[in-house]
Amino acid sequence: MENTIKEYLEGLKFGRKQVCRNLCMFPALSTDAVSFDYATLDEALSDGRVEVVEVDDGGSVPELKVVNRSPGLVLILDGEELVGAKQNRIVNTSILLRGKSTTLIPVSCVEQGRWSYRSRRFNTENRMLSQRLRGRKAEQVTDAVRFSGEFRSDQGAIWEGIAEQAERMRAESPTGAMAAIFEKEMPSIREYARRFRPVDGQVGAVFMINGAVAGLEAFGKHGTFEKVFEKLLQSYVLDAIDWFDPETEHKFLKSEVTRFMKSAMRTRPDPHPSVGAGTDCRMESDRIAGFALVLDKEILHVSLFAKENDEKGARPGMQRYSRRRRNQIS
Repeated sequence: MENTIKEYLEGLKFGRKQVCRNLCMFPALSTDAVSFDYATLDEALSDGRVEVVEVDDGGSVPELKVVNRSPGLVLILDGEELVGAKQNRIVNTSILLRGKSTTLIPVSCVEQGRWSYRSRRFNTENRMLSQRLRGRKAEQVTDAVRFSGEFRSDQGAIWEGIAEQAERMRAESPTGAMAAIFEKEMPSIREYARRFRPVDGQVGAVFMINGAVAGLEAFGKHGTFEKVFEKLLQSYVLDAIDWFDPETEHKFLKSEVTRFMKSAMRTRPDPHPSVGAGTDCRMESDRIAGFALVLDKEILHVSLFAKENDEKGARPGMQRYSRRRRNQIS
């Protein structure tokens, strides 16, 4: 398993950077592709192949039930938001659903103040937990898997992180919903996002915020990256807006990407049976937290985050959200 992940990471090449203000994307390129087909969650929900519901009428905050009626595989991504039912949730790790299966998946609540039905089924709104909170969650889930074998997060810490971000961005809502932050910031998110686009052969990306690497997202084939590109990008854009530092605009060095990748390749994977098909390999060092989802020695998704490293939980060069500075760039 260790060699599979290392060889995949070594095989990634990085293209010309794309930049908007304090956010940078280095495209990760590869000609390799997994040998099997699968659908994304959005595709499977849109045509009724998959249904996501509460585990029963009473519901359970840390779990949801997913029914895959199709014979094909379906990939659910770490951090994807599921909207509806008794409260909105995000997925705790990437999961490959088997065909004709019913699976209980581990989730975290991102709407603290609601526990009542708005619908019987969940849908998606093309949102994902912000990159910074996904990184924190990755550390929490890794700890839980090691000690209990369960892919659980620290629910209180997730609520606290969302509440703090909502306060900084003046996007509080009656139910403390993550969705309110995205809705409030969508004009700025779109302004950033229009400066980025997938390129030929791109299977992923290293994203940088304020001159420092924030994380790597990479997939087993470029078609997957193209399908999830918008929601992945928005999760990084939101943190770029939240932690905007004008002094770091356009200061993005490929050498920092190289250093991050070398650190990732030195990280020894800790394999565990996935919630669905394949193996969930937790990856953690003093600098990196994340995971790789592997099936039959083929990589479906690698998600790695640079760890936060000061008392405020910010990376070097990052500073608190400033309405004054934000107005200067809008």
